[in-house]
Amino acid sequence: MSRRILSLWLPRLATDIVERRGGVAVGRELVVVAAVGGGAGRGMMVVAVNRTAAAAGVGPGMTLADARAVVPGLAVVPAEPGPCARALEGLADWCGRYTPWLAVEAPDGLVLDITGCAHLFGGEEGLVKDLTRRLSRAGFTARVAIADTPGAARAAARWRPALIPPDGQRGFLADLPVEALGLPPPTAAALARVGLRRIGALYPLPRRSLAARFGIEVGRRLDWALGSEDEPISPRRPAAAHIARLAFAEPIATADAIAAAVRRLLTSLCAGLEKAGEGARRLELWCFPVDADCGDPPRVIAIGTSRPVRAPAALLTLLAERLGTISPGAGLEVLVLAAPLVEPLAAVQPGLGGGLDAGDAAADDLAGLVDRLGLRLGTVRRPLPRASWWPEHAVAWVPALEPFTGAHWPADRPRPLRLLGQPEPVEVMAPVPDDPPLMFRWRGVVHRVTKAEGPERLEPEWWRGPGDLRDYYRVEDADGRRFWLFRSGRYQPDRAAPWFLHGFFG
Repeated sequence: MSRRILSLWLPRLATDIVERRGGVAVGRELVVVAAVGGGAGRGMMVVAVNRTAAAAGVGPGMTLADARAVVPGLAVVPAEPGPCARALEGLADWCGRYTPWLAVEAPDGLVLDITGCAHLFGGEEGLVKDLTRRLSRAGFTARVAIADTPGAARAAARWRPALIPPDGQRGFLADLPVEALGLPPPTAAALARVGLRRIGALYPLPRRSLAARFGIEVGRRLDWALGSEDEPISPRRPAAAHIARLAFAEPIATADAIAAAVRRLLTSLCAGLEKAGEGARRLELWCFPVDADCGDPPRVIAIGTSRPVRAPAALLTLLAERLGTISPGAGLEVLVLAAPLVEPLAAVQPGLGGGLDAGDAAADDLAGLVDRLGLRLGTVRRPLPRASWWPEHAVAWVPALEPFTGAHWPADRPRPLRLLGQPEPVEVMAPVPDDPPLMFRWRGVVHRVTKAEGPERLEPEWWRGPGDLRDYYRVEDADGRRFWLFRSGRYQPDRAAPWFLHGFFG
């Protein structure tokens, strides 16, 4: 299957945006202008016109004074790159109903790789008809072309919109002007001066002589358009390795219909994952409502898993938690399920009874529980010991199913069940220099110490830089409550060392 590229050009994007938001009266001549030049020569240049202004003889490249001489009552709007950029990004999201591979060509174009996608919309003609009809209904002027290469599709969209048949770009491009290759104006003018006005005139010329006289850009863009060299185009976002999509002849809106469609998508996606020996760590379901305006983003729900999964039933259970948040409006016409994050997943040997072994089943049940809790409550983590004597560094919060690393807390040195996030200062009465406290006040409450053990001297790791030492004591008050206190710093006869409460035993 040859690669098929659709180029979408929006020649009046700037004026279309102004008209869509009601910036001018319907049918009035409108131009968008930008300042050019500097100093005394600074002036306003027309950069975009609407259909009415174009029909009256006003075009891009005219000065504002000349344009007003042609149409005195022009509506003039200053150029704003922000709204155009946002509109183009919104249209790129909206075009995800046709293909997941898109690239934005600022300031007024999109490139869509529709290889293997057109049949979902009745073929290439059906796809183009549907795309242009929707854009026209939303108030956008669009020109569309399809070819085997981005360069050929782009040239056709801007000069002679057509559906170029596979391997037909060479014959189609021959009669187009060299400007259609997207060459800089000075280069195109230099080619015209020596009689090279059509792309076909460049075919027999050696690339070396072209590069020597007109620069390497001419031969490079010609090779890109003809397909003899791949044109580098970066997609707007990396396309997921595994994608399943459904386009419906009639929009679906009921919960049962949406769930059935998602089940079909999962079956297809998981079959691809199994063939690749992979499991999904993240799934995204893109929902495209039939009544969405051009530029409206699709409705997306996403789930993550604690480990690679490719069992459709398990993934459907997780997606079902979020399906209720979808508002289908008048109905959904396209659903796209993508796995943007996958990891290797080896096949599992069934037990003698045909199912999983008890250990594997328990692991799957635990992973499913963690994933469901994560959807409802957020990230699920657990504390694991980390090799460090400093209490603040001795615990690492890791994903719930993170394997145990082998680090452990010292068995001969009890640690509190609850450790405060930050040690809190306390007022202490204690003999010096190394005796435990006799009483302490914490948060306004006095605790009289009846039992104490210590001190245990701790210092931070050397690679963390110079740090203070601490002398820790395990103490019990008259009510049987046990605390973990420490004195910060070395004993100094002329200064009382500060004390802190760091945790609780029991």
